[in-house]
Amino acid sequence: MKFGSVIVLVCTLAVPLAGGQAGQQQRPPLAEEVFTNVQILRGIPIDEFMDTMGFFAAATGMNCTECHTNDADTSWAHYAADSPLKNTSRRMMRMVTAINRDHFGGRRGVTCFTCHAGTQRPKVDPSLAIQYGEPVDDPNEFQATGQDPAAPILDKYIQALGGAARLAGVTSFTAKGTYMGYDTYRQKVPLDIYAQAPGRFATVAHEVGPSKADNVKVYDGRNGWFASRDKPLPVWPLTGGNLEGAKLEATLFFPAQIKQAFTQWRTGVTAIGDRDVQVVQGTNAGQPPVKLYFDEESGLLVRSVRYSESPIGRVPTQIDYSDYRDVAGVKMPFKWTVTWTGNQTFIELSEIRPNVPIDAARFARPAQ
Repeated sequence: MKFGSVIVLVCTLAVPLAGGQAGQQQRPPLAEEVFTNVQILRGIPIDEFMDTMGFFAAATGMNCTECHTNDADTSWAHYAADSPLKNTSRRMMRMVTAINRDHFGGRRGVTCFTCHAGTQRPKVDPSLAIQYGEPVDDPNEFQATGQDPAAPILDKYIQALGGAARLAGVTSFTAKGTYMGYDTYRQKVPLDIYAQAPGRFATVAHEVGPSKADNVKVYDGRNGWFASRDKPLPVWPLTGGNLEGAKLEATLFFPAQIKQAFTQWRTGVTAIGDRDVQVVQGTNAGQPPVKLYFDEESGLLVRSVRYSESPIGRVPTQIDYSDYRDVAGVKMPFKWTVTWTGNQTFIELSEIRPNVPIDAARFARPAQ
């Protein structure tokens, strides 16, 4: 399980301070306020700091204890200890910053992944297997550039779900199912979802991790939080691309207004495996693009890809949707696979109950 501890015990360059007092501040707690021994990655919110750790894992193909000390997974305090690889990573960050400053005008022209490409040691000899082998296309790297209007693709999606009128008739739902990921040691645990139009949701994965704590994610229409007793801070706010990602999830729960979600659209075609898909790329000013992949035949959404920024590069999050079933005349996906640099989780729903009353407290900031 190569990246198992990336989310179970998220690799850090630090150790949490006692009490988590930063969580009471109005602004997001910064990395150096929650951890000690942060030497470079200072001044960024804790969720962005965690994303950066996941970026390192994706770039080098390593997990937390391979970079930190061998006993780091036994205590958060042990993550503060320096190790040769931690010190190397600090030097590499300074090197990459200098390259981008001196050769790319400060623009992010290279990242850790540029040279490492998922391996601990960058390769120095040409690979004939790559040179003469069949190219492997990653649909997530596809850039939609077409000028064809996105509206017909999005309208087909709305119709495939059941039509605008039926979508408008579903104003809330609750769901039950299972959640499985690296943080559950690949064991299925109970999952509850609460969602309310136009854009609020809460997900609760029960009995996760060694302490059997609940992992809670909440978006109230403007703000979002993640909460777990197993994490270095019991509750932390979602910021930047993570907050925009929660907003996108809420939009896709109730997609009738999806065409209003972005100010600029581009289109294209590609393939996911042996499936032809139409790509609609949405962009808002100052934010990375979001890619939506629709099955060319059925019109249903099969994948979304979004990005959050970190100091060392963009962190992608991919969600694959399948097993669409009829719920009150509307098709909803009962299976999701969520993949990002910190974890891969599998959600399987057993039931969705539409138009049920939901206590507003479900969408409040989680308690400490």
